[in-house]
Amino acid sequence: MEIFNGFELSADGHVATLRINRPAKRNAMTVEMWRALPTILAPLADDPAVRVLVLTGADGTFCSGADISEIAGLAEAGDDTGLTAVAEEALAAFPKPTIAMIEGFCVGGGCQLAMACDLRLAAEDARFGITPARLGVVYPLSATRRLVGLVGPSAAKLLLYSADLVDAPAALRTGLVDEVHPPRELGERVYGLARTFAGRSQLTLAATKEIIGDIVAGEDAEARVREWQSRSREERAEGIAAFLEGRPARFPWSRGYSGDMTS
Repeated sequence: MEIFNGFELSADGHVATLRINRPAKRNAMTVEMWRALPTILAPLADDPAVRVLVLTGADGTFCSGADISEIAGLAEAGDDTGLTAVAEEALAAFPKPTIAMIEGFCVGGGCQLAMACDLRLAAEDARFGITPARLGVVYPLSATRRLVGLVGPSAAKLLLYSADLVDAPAALRTGLVDEVHPPRELGERVYGLARTFAGRSQLTLAATKEIIGDIVAGEDAEARVREWQSRSREERAEGIAAFLEGRPARFPWSRGYSGDMTS
């Protein structure tokens, strides 16, 4: 396990877990933590041993948001540089599957982080809120765009206008989260999914993430599809051979793989 300022990083096989670890403050993110997150993610993105990243929080709370006292001080000092959005974008750009495992409170900046993950799985007793209207803060454009993409404009307005907390079933109904599970079953489901993803073709997963990203951004994904298809010959041959032989596939591709001319 590696310890960072406010984070713990651990790995089990090909699945890495990044835990927000400031339980005395319900895992509120300090300025230093927002700044550190891209630096923590960068080597994980390049590490072929890491195939899936789970983001979660310590002691039964995901993240209660940004530490308001520090963010306020940053703005007053004239250094309000959108650092929460920079960290959020670094997480969204992480090139491998990401899963937010959400327990307890997921509020404000915590929702920013969760929405930047590919998937959000929550415990039945989790609570969600997007609360800038309580503080006179304008939510970052990147997070607002993701929120609208997940829940639609009307539900996004309701969350942002009211700044109220909603329960996990309501979050599931609106699309803010993908699955809800009893607290005791959440970890089993999250890590079961993570291990499944880790065992699939990493080329297919990487291609899927990029192609869907293009589609969501309203870009023409056709060239991206052709590019990935042109790189998949060996991967595809192994997958078909494994299927026909009734054995687990030993997919060759990973980031930095010598047969991948564009990695």
